Amino acid sequence: MSDTTSDQVLTTQDGKPLKAALARALRREKLRSFLLIAPLLIFVLITFVAPIIDMLFRSVENEIVSETLPRTVVALEEWDEASGQAPGEDVYNALLYDLIIAVENKRHTQLGTRLNYEQTGLSSMFRRTGRRVDDFGEVYADQLIDLNAAWKEPVTWATMFGTPEWISAQETWAANPSGPEPAFVVSDAARNALPVTADLYGAFARFIQTEDSDSPMEEDPWVPVYRALYQDLIANPDAASAFSGETATLVGQAAAAAPNFETVSIKELFIDADDDWGSAENWAVIKTFAPKFTSGYFLSAADAQLTPTGVELKPEDERIYLYLFYRTLLLSIMITVSCLLLGYPIAFLLAALPLRYSNLLLILVLLPFWTSLLVRTSAWKVLLQQQGVINDFLVWIGIIGDANRLVMINNQTGTIIAMTHILLPFMILPLYSVMKTISPSYVRAAKSLGANDWTAFWRVYFPQSIPGIGAGAILVFILSIGYYITPELVGGTSGIFISNRIAFHISSSLNWGLAAALGTLLLVAVLLLFMVYDRIVGIDNVKLG
Repeated sequence: MSDTTSDQVLTTQDGKPLKAALARALRREKLRSFLLIAPLLIFVLITFVAPIIDMLFRSVENEIVSETLPRTVVALEEWDEASGQAPGEDVYNALLYDLIIAVENKRHTQLGTRLNYEQTGLSSMFRRTGRRVDDFGEVYADQLIDLNAAWKEPVTWATMFGTPEWISAQETWAANPSGPEPAFVVSDAARNALPVTADLYGAFARFIQTEDSDSPMEEDPWVPVYRALYQDLIANPDAASAFSGETATLVGQAAAAAPNFETVSIKELFIDADDDWGSAENWAVIKTFAPKFTSGYFLSAADAQLTPTGVELKPEDERIYLYLFYRTLLLSIMITVSCLLLGYPIAFLLAALPLRYSNLLLILVLLPFWTSLLVRTSAWKVLLQQQGVINDFLVWIGIIGDANRLVMINNQTGTIIAMTHILLPFMILPLYSVMKTISPSYVRAAKSLGANDWTAFWRVYFPQSIPGIGAGAILVFILSIGYYITPELVGGTSGIFISNRIAFHISSSLNWGLAAALGTLLLVAVLLLFMVYDRIVGIDNVKLG
């Protein structure tokens, strides 16, 4: 006789496997928990993570150069910036076609502003040239029109470069104009025969249609288009074979006459518009910052600069940011220590007093929260100035003479005093919440064993309050390192923080890239200090009660 056993699967009351039912219940519980925290998660992603990612991107993004000067960037690849000589005519030709498009799109001023961060004077160079670039190539336009008046007609250009499909669609639209004009399309034949002209004229046609709401059939092309046509005809004398009819005849006539045209140096036209276009140093800056991503902003934030020869420190009189970082960290530490020295006795008193008295005193501690930050800071300007209340009182009681009034405003002293007052509650509240949990019996027990008041406090009470010190110090330090309103109002030139420069670049200079780089470095510095704090004190020892 043999024993037979069968595995019995545990099931629920409705007959479903118990294991599967438990797994399903666990998944539902996890989903429910996730849905509960989802709003907070989304809020953090939108308000915290996304801005940080955007800040990191802005600190390295540099697409404006390559997007605004695509032809110039390609032409500069063959130029040796170490030669000390300005690039050749081909680079200036490429710049002409890029710049005319940028001027029409009003992008040249933005480009100049960006490059001016790296080399002073480039902004005015682009603005000044932008006002004259429309006329570069007039000599070629005049000669083509003198050769055949058809070159002055917008229809000539539109039918030469437009596809047959577009021409047909445009004629249909012109007969009964309803809605926008069909988008201009450059024909492949024209693009192969006259590549430079087709590219530039296509940009002109798209601009006319999208920005001016006009038709290429009715608008004369940009003057540099004539220069581009001359360039293409010299490069391809047989360009007429790509066309037919009157267009082929017209192009053939121009190709035959082009070698005898009066020419002008585009390089000389640019230098005549602004002498700085002849500077190899300026061209080196353009080439250096041609990549879509650059370390230039971070280097500037570290008082360095990216040059054609590599990374170099800025001149000594231009190094400001590293010192500002040092000052910010130093003053933040001093403010934190000041808040601790003032806040610890107050928190100790709050914890020791009976509840009815401690609540009253706690209201006084919280009173600054109910007052505008601007009002509190302005009050300190009144109190601290040389003719202010504090100096008047010191003179009145005879501590200082009227001629020796203390300078406590528009310097580091003013910043420390004002910010200590503003941030003091953030130190007191964590200390009070921790001290309130410390039982008085510990101190009494220490005294009963022979310890004096100081020993009982230092050996028994103080170690138990360290978590509150840690929490308060973190709060005050993090808040102070990013403050900019109070230092701006009371700090003068010697009491401002790095955050004031960040605010300046965001609101005044509009150098968002440098502001983002400074903000990123400040964030990294805070994280490093936080890691050091965790190693020394331990984040687990930080408590709020």
